[in-house]
Amino acid sequence: MAPSPRAESQEASLPLDENRMFKPVNIALLTVSDTRGIDNDTSGDILAERIVSAGHTIVDRAILRDDTTLIIARLQKWIDDDNIDVIISTGGTGLTGRDVTPEALDRVKTKDIPGFGELFRWLSFASIGTSTIQSRACAVLAGGTYVFALPGSNGAVKDGWDQILVHQLDSRHRPCNFVELMPRLREI
Repeated sequence: MAPSPRAESQEASLPLDENRMFKPVNIALLTVSDTRGIDNDTSGDILAERIVSAGHTIVDRAILRDDTTLIIARLQKWIDDDNIDVIISTGGTGLTGRDVTPEALDRVKTKDIPGFGELFRWLSFASIGTSTIQSRACAVLAGGTYVFALPGSNGAVKDGWDQILVHQLDSRHRPCNFVELMPRLREI
């Protein structure tokens, strides 16, 4: 079932508040794959292009194999870096034994952001139907850093960025967005 016309028109009717200043965010991009390298990381390339086109900065980019220890170490390094606001990963969110990205996020998280995965799967249903149930797309807050895990397919990366992240990482998006919360994420 495709998203309802009402849902589509509702998103379209939520304009950017042009009275607010755009605040670019610093993003680290991680591809998790046993088969991808810099020459064939198509989903990472798609995401990188969209991030830059939206006005944000990619401060680091890496490709790691599906290994929980390696992923946790890289995530922790980026979480500890005050220059990184957001981490977006692609890959490793499926159901096979090698898919371990959500488990790595569980080990570094401060809080879950359950609505991200729920919304991703709801939107993805319009593209791939019930196959979306195999996605473990998820998001967490780790320290004061947002961490989003998208599936590794080109379509999933486009859906996740174009329908969710481009809006929530735009400080002008109304009625609210992730950027406006950044100054308060480390509150106790």
